[in-house]
Amino acid sequence: MRVITFFIVGLTVHVVFFLSIFDIYFTSPLVHGMTPQSTQMNPPASRLVLVVADGLRADSLFTLLPNGSSRTPRVIEENGTWGVSHTRVPTESRPGHVALIAGFYEDVSAVAKGWKENPVEFDSVFNESRHTWCWGSPDILPMFAKGASGDHVYTHTYPAVEEDFASTDASRLDSWVFTQVKVFFILFEHILLMDKNIFFLHLLGIDTNGHAHRPMSEEYLNNIGLVDKGIAELVPVMEEFFGHDGRTAYVFTSDHGMTNWGSHGAGHPSETLTPLVVWGAGVNVAQRVTEPQSYEDHFLQEWKLEHIRRVDVNQADIAPLMASLVGVPIPVNSVGVLPILYLNNSGQFKAESMYTNAIQVLEQFKIKMMQKKETTLSFFFTPFQYLTESKQAEITHKARILIQLEKYNEAISLCQSLISLSLEGLLYYHTYDRFFLGCSVVLGFVGWTSYVILVILKTHRSSRTVAKLCMCVAVMITAFLLIQRSPVTYYIYCLLPVPVWFVNLKQVLLFGCGIMVLMWFVELITSLCCPQVVSFFNRAVLTVGLGVLSLWPILTGLFTKAKVAMLLVAVCACVPTFTHSSLQQKRGLPLLNQIISWSTLGSSILVPLLSSSRLFHRLLSIFLSLTSTYLLLSTGSEALFPPVLSWLMFAWINIEQEALLAQGVSGRLELSTIDFSANIDISKIRQLKLDDIRRSYFFVFFIITAFFGTGNIASINSFDPASVYCFLTVFNPFIMGGLMMWKVIIPFIIVMCTFESIQVATQLSSRSLFLIVLVISDVMALHFFFMVQDYGSWLDIGTSISHYVIVMSMTIFLMLLSVVTHILTSKRLTLCASPKMHFP
Repeated sequence: MRVITFFIVGLTVHVVFFLSIFDIYFTSPLVHGMTPQSTQMNPPASRLVLVVADGLRADSLFTLLPNGSSRTPRVIEENGTWGVSHTRVPTESRPGHVALIAGFYEDVSAVAKGWKENPVEFDSVFNESRHTWCWGSPDILPMFAKGASGDHVYTHTYPAVEEDFASTDASRLDSWVFTQVKVFFILFEHILLMDKNIFFLHLLGIDTNGHAHRPMSEEYLNNIGLVDKGIAELVPVMEEFFGHDGRTAYVFTSDHGMTNWGSHGAGHPSETLTPLVVWGAGVNVAQRVTEPQSYEDHFLQEWKLEHIRRVDVNQADIAPLMASLVGVPIPVNSVGVLPILYLNNSGQFKAESMYTNAIQVLEQFKIKMMQKKETTLSFFFTPFQYLTESKQAEITHKARILIQLEKYNEAISLCQSLISLSLEGLLYYHTYDRFFLGCSVVLGFVGWTSYVILVILKTHRSSRTVAKLCMCVAVMITAFLLIQRSPVTYYIYCLLPVPVWFVNLKQVLLFGCGIMVLMWFVELITSLCCPQVVSFFNRAVLTVGLGVLSLWPILTGLFTKAKVAMLLVAVCACVPTFTHSSLQQKRGLPLLNQIISWSTLGSSILVPLLSSSRLFHRLLSIFLSLTSTYLLLSTGSEALFPPVLSWLMFAWINIEQEALLAQGVSGRLELSTIDFSANIDISKIRQLKLDDIRRSYFFVFFIITAFFGTGNIASINSFDPASVYCFLTVFNPFIMGGLMMWKVIIPFIIVMCTFESIQVATQLSSRSLFLIVLVISDVMALHFFFMVQDYGSWLDIGTSISHYVIVMSMTIFLMLLSVVTHILTSKRLTLCASPKMHFP
């Protein structure tokens, strides 16, 4: 009963620690209650056409063709302005479109809550328009239609089944969009002639071809040509429909790029550099330049476009640009800054537009400050010093005076400064409680880790004095949070350290301070010298560790102990080859291959439970079943990882047995004679030794190896969609994500089953051994918690946060997976009743 209670408490504590990172770093930046801001002057455009080529890299559009000709749209050379739109992580379709259309960078928690729908309310240029018509993917368009107030956003989507990576030509998705738009304009509707209308074309073909064939493929590049041709044919149709009134603005861009291996999600330049081409009403024509233009990517010379002015923007800047062109209010949650160089209008219009942009961002700052001030005690509240109420009034008044005096450039510069200060203030109040919550989480971490160590040392006593003290502290914390009207999660983070420190103080009273100092010294040395931590930054550390371990089994003679005819493994090794060959020949996914794949996946758990519970036989059954599934989910040399890892795990078990023999431990059993089902809890018989710490340390090392064995699975863009082509090719993010997750879990199960085997083979206390693993993992998690940063590049910020999330997820995951692996190794299913048989 105590073990179950400890497991539940430990799981709860780690879940709380895991969730704390979302309240500290991943809270929504959105505030509500602002008044929409718009420029009172007449806009240059009556309507706007937004074309988003999903998954289009900037260099794929602007790089010269092998024959020296250019794929660059001619509008860049004549009557438009171009540049590179810089996206932010995660480089996925949903957050990319939110940044384009709503002007803010969606927080990770919102992305996790919903994909096709809005988990939080936010404003967008579609919502502010008079009418918006959208054509394209059913995965993107519905989120903006549902989020709009009223019924003025209309969507036209093709069936989701059309998004098939195995299709002969995914560019037909884009052809469908262009055809539907042309038909739409043939069927005349009077509301099209109204102003403030937006037409949105979402083109998914390039992204689909990139996933299926890679960005350097003929299919991907030809799809770009099809999009270019489609736009060239569509523009005259629209211009003729509107009587060539010159009141249509066009914006062409992409939500994200794509890596060379056909994925996206991280912060590589191939994913974050997307093209932006704007032309039409109110847009500056191409500007010739003679002086060299300097950009960090150094692409201008390669693209042969150094003679035309390039104007780069942040992706969120496109939303205020579109709002300014068509004359609708800037989305109230937008953090974008109007790119003035794209506008072709009077100085007054530019200054008024920038002033509107500044007031719109400032309104967010005011609401954020008011909310934080209302939930903080007055003597604890520290306002943002660089933008006090008097400073706000001074800057806005001065900007208005400058506009009235027709000093437009000075007004624009002052408004840009106000936007910069407002954005800094938004960040300040958004992270206002971060230090307070961080200290509470660290105290909880330290307390929990100390408690686990003391549990290992088996010291348990109670103290009424300590209980009363901790109760007083808990009451004071609760009262403080009640006065500040803090969220419920704040109570959990701040009160959790109280019970864990209560238990620790009881132990200190009995055990003395000396052992506590020694304990923290050991933790400090472990955190500083932990190669597992280093492996997150340098994978070569894992190679060195595995290289050293690989020398051990050479002397054990283990190679002659496992000979199987592995027919299923051989079949599963051939299926991916035949599948990918069929897809390359445009023949689709063979039905037989699909049946074999799903059947193998379904039986991978069932087959081991039907095998003998003897250690060697059960492990071999588990490893072969999981390896077969992994082969079906592999695309190359990564298929070698599970069999090599399995061989290494057998070697580890054998080595641990040899270590016991070398220490003079008698009664050593052969692997083939040990029975999992006979495993009993021997925690009171077998005491921990120094070697047990080494075994726990090796286990954590192998878990990290399983995690990074076939790439950085912590990054979305490391996944290749081709991994699931043996199972399905029609785009389905949830089934595909589930299959990829199972692929990730397989190496973990192999290591966990091995750890279970070592506990049985070496007669260890499973509970005490797992506690050592828990301490090592928690020390790593605390290490990464201190390394979390909210400055620098978005890639650095995301990486620092993901490391903490990975380790915390791993700890929780291992606690749950230990139950699963225990069932997988020790339980056995019988298909029918049969007399008992006695094995010799």
